[in-house]
Amino acid sequence: MKQETISGSLEEILARIRQISGNSSDLLINRITAGGISCAVLTCEGMLSTAIMTELFIKPLTEMPVQADSKAFYEYLRKNLLLSLDRPVIRNFDDLFRFLYSGFAVILAEDQQTALGFGIQGYEKRSVSEPSGEANLYGAHDGLTETVRTNMSLLRRRMKTPLLKFELSTAGNLSQTDICLCYMTDRVPPQLLRQIRKELNAVKLDTILSSGYLQPFLEKCRGSLFDSVSLSQRPDVLCSKLLEGRVVLLIDGSPFAIVIPKLLIESFQTLDDYQHKPYYAAFSRWIKYAAFFIAVLLPALYIAVSMHHPELLNSTLLLILTDAEQKAPLSLPTETIFVLLMYEIIREAGLRLPKAVGGAVSIVSGLIIGDAAVSSGLISTPMLTMTAISVIAGFVTPDLNAPVTVMRLLFIIAGGLWGLFGIGLLGMIVLYNLCATETFGFPATAPLAPFYGRAMRDVATRVNFHRMQYGNFTVEEYHEQNS
Repeated sequence: MKQETISGSLEEILARIRQISGNSSDLLINRITAGGISCAVLTCEGMLSTAIMTELFIKPLTEMPVQADSKAFYEYLRKNLLLSLDRPVIRNFDDLFRFLYSGFAVILAEDQQTALGFGIQGYEKRSVSEPSGEANLYGAHDGLTETVRTNMSLLRRRMKTPLLKFELSTAGNLSQTDICLCYMTDRVPPQLLRQIRKELNAVKLDTILSSGYLQPFLEKCRGSLFDSVSLSQRPDVLCSKLLEGRVVLLIDGSPFAIVIPKLLIESFQTLDDYQHKPYYAAFSRWIKYAAFFIAVLLPALYIAVSMHHPELLNSTLLLILTDAEQKAPLSLPTETIFVLLMYEIIREAGLRLPKAVGGAVSIVSGLIIGDAAVSSGLISTPMLTMTAISVIAGFVTPDLNAPVTVMRLLFIIAGGLWGLFGIGLLGMIVLYNLCATETFGFPATAPLAPFYGRAMRDVATRVNFHRMQYGNFTVEEYHEQNS
């Protein structure tokens, strides 16, 4: 179908269209005479605005003066009538169906081997609202929607410069999903753009239904615990990434944009950091760093010290822990893993159930099941406390929830088997895995490894905007220094 051009009489073309579509009920074919020329108007039900089509499309067509032939009819449509701003010329059936199912009205005239498309989309879409997963106090409260052109306008409102460029294309052999590459022409590394385009062109999936379908093709480091591309729903965050030389990929049907590449340090940064005083922003950022290590290591350290290194505890604390653990029937690692698995089950149940029921599940599980488990002696109080602190600390960096969950369990097993030595050994493996994580030549550990001193002013601390205004850290600058 991609190579099959529109040819033949109007009846033959319409017969071929019905054959390809299988006489689908949402395909509407209306035969009309406009300007004395026999033609057909093709639309897809529910994909266009009825009001716009009636006032700005049907009415001008019916009031057209008589034309000499179909060629003059097309010329009059293109030059004298502004039926829509988006008016592609269609030459094959693949483009015809792609535009038709995107909300375009298509006109076919007798004795013409091309069709004219007119963008009069009017399908239902969700309004712009605050993203639920990236809340902030002082920043903007609008977020991306499922419509790619709406998302493009959200970025353009904030970046009114011709240096911001959008590249629209399609992906998915069957879905023909619109995707849009966004970048700043003066800041993005050219080789990064070439590699991204190459990977997107190599995608042979039938459908693209969400950002997760394309994310594996853009992550070049397989087997890594950490993501090398990030997702965001916030237009202001995406604009800040564009200013740093990143590439943003918008996908029609998904409210999450893909940012390429991702740096690990960004998981500890929020937009509110740039609303507070620098000293408080730095304090808040270090709290997040500490929370990450607590979320990953606290249960493992408790198990390692209690089982293999009790000499590190003072006598009072040792007696308290010994008395508490003597009543528990399970070993420390088994007990901890059991508690964490129960938490993951409760969290998953709260996410998948309706909101009215999800909150009740969390309350019932936390109060009734947790209290009953401690009262019955199945779980010790210190272990439940350590696990709860670790889980709560993980909420501080929601972007790292997946690797934190897996690493927490791995460190518990290593600490239970080999103590602090096992934790140190596994820590070296995780660090090696992190340092090996990169995408298109940009390491996820930048600007820490390889080290870039000027970027530390927004990593170790947060300097004021008087100093930041004299140049932002960009991935292109970093790449040039370390290439």
